[in-house]
Amino acid sequence: QVQLVESGGGLVQAGASLKLACTTSRRTSSNNGMGWFRQAPGKEREFVAAINWRGGSIMYAEAVKGRFTISRDNAKDTIYLQMNSLKPEDTAVYYCAVGRGPTASIVAGAYRYWGQGTQVTVSS
Repeated sequence: QVQLVESGGGLVQAGASLKLACTTSRRTSSNNGMGWFRQAPGKEREFVAAINWRGGSIMYAEAVKGRFTISRDNAKDTIYLQMNSLKPEDTAVYYCAVGRGPTASIVAGAYRYWGQGTQVTVSS
C-alpha cells in the first residue's frame, strides 16, 4: 500500500500564493503519473493538474491554467502544486494521487492511490 501525505494548505487572501506538496511512502510514484484534484463543499471532485512520470507531459484544468504549476521531484518522491493568484473559487480540499500507469490523466479513475487531502481556503 502506498501512502500519500499532502501539506502546504492553509487560509490565504485572494491574490496570494500557496505551494502544496505531496510525498509518497515509497518509490512507486517515480514510475507513475501523478495528479492533483480538488473538492469544494457540495461539489464533486474535479481535476486540477497532472504530470507524467518524467515530468515531460503536463495537463491543467482550464480554471487554473496560467495560475497553477505542477512539478515533481522523483528523487524525493514528491510532487508540488504552486498556486498563484488564488481566488475564492479555488477554496477546496486538494488531493494528490498516484496514477495506475506512467502517463498523466485528467480522469480520477486513472489513479490508484489517493492522499487524505489538504484544505485550501481563499478569502475575498
